[in-house]
Amino acid sequence: MRILIVEDDQTSRFLLEQFLSPYGTCDFAVNGKQAVESYLKAGLADAAYDLICLDIMMPEMDGQAVVKTIREMEETQGISPDHGVKIIMTTALEDPRNVVRAFKSLCDYYLIKPIDKGKLLGCIRNLGLIE
Repeated sequence: MRILIVEDDQTSRFLLEQFLSPYGTCDFAVNGKQAVESYLKAGLADAAYDLICLDIMMPEMDGQAVVKTIREMEETQGISPDHGVKIIMTTALEDPRNVVRAFKSLCDYYLIKPIDKGKLLGCIRNLGLIE
């Protein structure tokens, strides 16, 4: 599995890598703009990501805008959201407005920090990426 961890906080990046590296290769982006660039480069190299773990509050472009941009690119390519990259929002924001906005942007899951390893792996199992 190819994984993109998009997180501006070094500790959160490290923690997600520790949880996810046994299941695949982890790449990193520290802001939303880098996330979109990494997503595009991976697709062009025929090495698309299977999973993106994405923070909401980031510099350059926030996570909500990243999800929307990626889903628009997939739509342009004829990829439906259920066949596109799986996106798990990982954020400290648990207010209903952000949760609803994330799901309207077509993220697959929304996890509140601090990230619980069991919940994260449960989401990934539910997405069919691991057994």
